[in-house]
Amino acid sequence: MELIKQGAEAKIYAAYFDEYFGVELLPGERVIVKHRIPKGYRIREIDERLRKERTVREARILHRAKEAGVNCPYVYEVNLRDTVIVMEFIEGERLKEYLEAIPMEERLSLCREVGRQIGMLHSAGIVHGDLTTSNMILRRGSIYLIDFGLADFDSTLEARGVDMHLLKRAMESTHYMWFEEGFEEVLKGYAEVMGEAAASEVEEKIVEIENRGRYRERAWTG
Repeated sequence: MELIKQGAEAKIYAAYFDEYFGVELLPGERVIVKHRIPKGYRIREIDERLRKERTVREARILHRAKEAGVNCPYVYEVNLRDTVIVMEFIEGERLKEYLEAIPMEERLSLCREVGRQIGMLHSAGIVHGDLTTSNMILRRGSIYLIDFGLADFDSTLEARGVDMHLLKRAMESTHYMWFEEGFEEVLKGYAEVMGEAAASEVEEKIVEIENRGRYRERAWTG
């Protein structure tokens, strides 16, 4: 297996299905193997419980999201003994780079589709927790959401607002030349799925969250 990413909680490997399982169930199909690694600073029993709970939660979230029509990886196998998830490898172009290399009209069209995908996710009672264009892949014209390690089951307005606020901040940082037009299209796509009323509530929540941040910043600086 090839290590392609290491985070605080897990190592991500690219492999082949037959390599990982030792049998040719799906010969030659590339997969992602996510291993939640033990943490030496935690009590062993607590560490094992947390890793198993988070592994189960992520697998359930991906299953629920897929059922709701969200473009995300299929889960092929869950190994609780080793706290491993084997999932579909989404082959394509990372949206972060792709959006910067295309005309504005196509760029905005993809942003609207991003909003639709998030709307479907939120309508299923799921928040992603790390919405950035780095965690979105364009595969054969369709946008896929990946990396659900911080995702959770949460249908509250606060959680949905935080999710969208994180995306807005990420777009402002990465796509600063056009992020305002882009995020406006995201909200339009979101409204197509969630409805105008729900989209307006989320937009108001984003403003509220931004105001909270400015208030804390003023308080901190005196």
